[in-house]
Amino acid sequence: MIDPDDLTHCEEAIRHGSLSFHAASRVLPARYRDPALALYAFCRLADDAVDLHSEKAAAVLRLKDRLERAYSGRPLNQPADRAFTAVIEDYQMPRVLPEALLEGLAWDAMGHRYQTPSDLFSYCARVASAVGAMMSVIMGVRDRDALARACDLGVAMQLTNIARDVGEDARERRIYLPLDWLSEAGMAPEAFLREPLPTEPVRRMVRRLLAEANRLYIRGEAGVAALPLSCRPGIYAARHIYAGIGKDIARAGHDSISRRAHTGTAAKLGWLMLATGKAASSAVMPRSAVIYAPVLPEVEFLVEAAAKTGSSEATWGEDRASDLVALFAALKERDSARQIGQRAA
Repeated sequence: MIDPDDLTHCEEAIRHGSLSFHAASRVLPARYRDPALALYAFCRLADDAVDLHSEKAAAVLRLKDRLERAYSGRPLNQPADRAFTAVIEDYQMPRVLPEALLEGLAWDAMGHRYQTPSDLFSYCARVASAVGAMMSVIMGVRDRDALARACDLGVAMQLTNIARDVGEDARERRIYLPLDWLSEAGMAPEAFLREPLPTEPVRRMVRRLLAEANRLYIRGEAGVAALPLSCRPGIYAARHIYAGIGKDIARAGHDSISRRAHTGTAAKLGWLMLATGKAASSAVMPRSAVIYAPVLPEVEFLVEAAAKTGSSEATWGEDRASDLVALFAALKERDSARQIGQRAA
């Protein structure tokens, strides 16, 4: 069970760190909302630990230690760590899922860039679909088709975030647009990072990101009817709130460099009402055949991990485990080199 004081801390962290998720979570029943807030607070903590610090490799390595402590039942003495450990124990959370999130954050720390849309989907799977799969586990959903659709929603939401943050990321010398798209447009990544402008080729790439996201929102929505009825309004709300960000970008001519998209309180309330109506109708409407769409190859390992009941100790496949070990070894080497450089200075 999550300590009430720890839960209060988690809710405050989400209230200030993610207005969209906080708004959507308000329509979840308490039995699902509380562990969801604990889960999301830990994920938010992990993301901020890497995104907001200059020593990113060290931040990821610290998170790796925190995750290991949580799974050994010895969490760091922090509210989010204690609450997440309770979630692990209460729901037998497959370890592959938070490890996938950690891998995505490690890719960020290493400054990875993504050559193809599939490569970008692999990143989105780790930093977003892994969270969707964990949410499904909390809701007691282990059906592979439903899990696949939850992962679709995760990729769609992350693509929306990427589309919204093209300018902000570029000014931080980060680029998530597929490099193949830049090459097709005759643009060199370094030239774009030096002077990010909302040119027509860049707007077309943002439009392509949102088109991919919208396709996956449609696929993902088909899985909501497989969730417990009381959970459906919250997930429908999250789907529409995030998609609303994409609509705001589109209204601005797909310019996410000179402005940052946002959604107001009135719009969020409207989507919450829409979500409630959709949830009610889903109780009587036949299930959409789209729920049986093929699993995205990039998220298949998450679906398989989440589908295994009682698999809190489930591990990566041999190849993936080797990749993860190599990745953390590279991070450790980078962090050691930084420390040596600091001592020499």
